[in-house]
Amino acid sequence: MAGWTTLEAQRAMYRVWNRRPVSLAPACAVSAIHSMTERERVRVVWQEPRVREARERLAAADSATLEAQVEVCEIAAPTGEEGARATWLLERFRAVGLTNVEMDPAGNVLGVRRGSDPGEPPVVLCAHLDTVFPRQTALRVRREGVRLVGPGIGDNGRGLAALLALARVIDGVALRTRATVVFVGTTGEEGAGDLRGSKHLFSNGLRDAGAAVILDGAGDARIVHKALGSRRFRIAFHGPGGHSWAAFGSPNAVHAAAACVARLSALPLPAEPRTTLSVGRIGGGISVNAIPSDCWLEVDLRSAGAQTLPPIEGALFAAVRAAEDEENARRAPGTPALTSAVEIIGDRPGGETAADHPLVSAAIEITRLIGRDPTLGAASTDANVPISLGIPAVAIGAGGRGGEAHTESEWYENTDGVRGLERALGITLAASGLAP
Repeated sequence: MAGWTTLEAQRAMYRVWNRRPVSLAPACAVSAIHSMTERERVRVVWQEPRVREARERLAAADSATLEAQVEVCEIAAPTGEEGARATWLLERFRAVGLTNVEMDPAGNVLGVRRGSDPGEPPVVLCAHLDTVFPRQTALRVRREGVRLVGPGIGDNGRGLAALLALARVIDGVALRTRATVVFVGTTGEEGAGDLRGSKHLFSNGLRDAGAAVILDGAGDARIVHKALGSRRFRIAFHGPGGHSWAAFGSPNAVHAAAACVARLSALPLPAEPRTTLSVGRIGGGISVNAIPSDCWLEVDLRSAGAQTLPPIEGALFAAVRAAEDEENARRAPGTPALTSAVEIIGDRPGGETAADHPLVSAAIEITRLIGRDPTLGAASTDANVPISLGIPAVAIGAGGRGGEAHTESEWYENTDGVRGLERALGITLAASGLAP
């Protein structure tokens, strides 16, 4: 066969992949990024008998995949407390015959399926273990008509179930890849986790990965190739406090925080690249009749452009200083001054895998092959880290339909769910190649 069915052609393709830079330039239109040669290569792999058989095995195991999705969803895994769910995945990685199964220092769970060519860089397939829900959240999944309803059933119960399903069909016997595939359940993807697991994974043993495919939630059309960079800050004001009547005139930490929020909300933000700033949490004080000595707020700053964040950060620090100075200027003579502090509590790197990179091109073509219209997008996922390090990466949904993520009413419908698994398989094989 032509295209990726010969070892020489596959090696030539990898030389192209590894020369392609991570780009910060705007993506070109989807319709303009394919050459017929690339499309033909993807279609040849898709129709290869071993791949067709693997897709049939995914369909035959659909019920087992759903059972695993419900089972893992009902294991509590708040960010930073993923241990029980990690143990569950560790056992199942061993059960499907992955080798070198281990838990790394960041709590990630890894398993390896050796490829036929040890000289090729490994391909990493990831799904995050953690959820946004506190440990006390009731996690029992219930069925409502065609829907499965439960916190985390899609994000990321679906991703983890898909990870296992792919580990079964890429078995190293009936379906063997040329490059080694490393299957990983990562920690700390949500919220304050700050991509802890992904940062450890790609900055250490897998810094030389050839590509990464991230399974996150439901869906089968969207392809995230832009890493939405973000910086998160905790701003704290501290003053002497005191009685609301007797000590009136002492600087008020809540007043300073409120003034800071007003200044932050008025900052001009660029529309292109899209940039957002949100104060997500605020707290302080001990009583309605006490001047608060302390108040804090947490700020989420995001941008689709990596170079946009630094000047906005500068404006944020200036707003903090202005709020502090303004409150101190009002204090009574002889009262201690109020102080402020800014702490960075989150730093998610940004970047982009170019829209004409073979990995993105393959993802687009395979999305079409399952009968969907591909869309390219930006998000903050585990893919941020490899993209920022120059490793080609995309994040995709793992099939089906979902909604109300990050709420206790989160739902999942297995509408054509197998199509999403087939898509993930095809993209992984496009990156790893088939063994001769």
